[in-house]
Amino acid sequence: MAALKPEVKAFIIQQLACFDTPSIVVDAVQKEFGIKITPQQVETHDPTKVSGRGLAKKWVALFNATRTRFQTEIADIPIANKAYRLRVLDRMATNAEKMKNYGMTSQLIEQAAKEMGDAYTNRQKVEHTSPDGSMTPQPTIIQLLPVEPKHE
Repeated sequence: MAALKPEVKAFIIQQLACFDTPSIVVDAVQKEFGIKITPQQVETHDPTKVSGRGLAKKWVALFNATRTRFQTEIADIPIANKAYRLRVLDRMATNAEKMKNYGMTSQLIEQAAKEMGDAYTNRQKVEHTSPDGSMTPQPTIIQLLPVEPKHE
């Protein structure tokens, strides 16, 4: 196992911080740098794993900074944007319709409708008006009924 250059180590650590699996990182390093490494070697650069507990402080700091940025700045990822997803679905539906693949077209239209209706979010819609349409809260009525005790 040859020593890796600092730029390769930084690349590996940043990929791991973005939740990529070791096998994905192995392929990315091969593509980017032309270096063959093993998934086990990649795991030694992950401070959240047992094999990565001896990682230098500067690399742990890079990992933590990258992980924090990745988790807070999802706007940089196009697919995280609703408008982007709808645009892609529109292109796909148009192409499917041109190919006379009406089944796929209807599925894509349904997918777009679900996207617009927030079917894929966990937001809860809260109704703030009362049944009569006003904003005044209605009193809750609790009716107590007497219960006769059973004698055995």
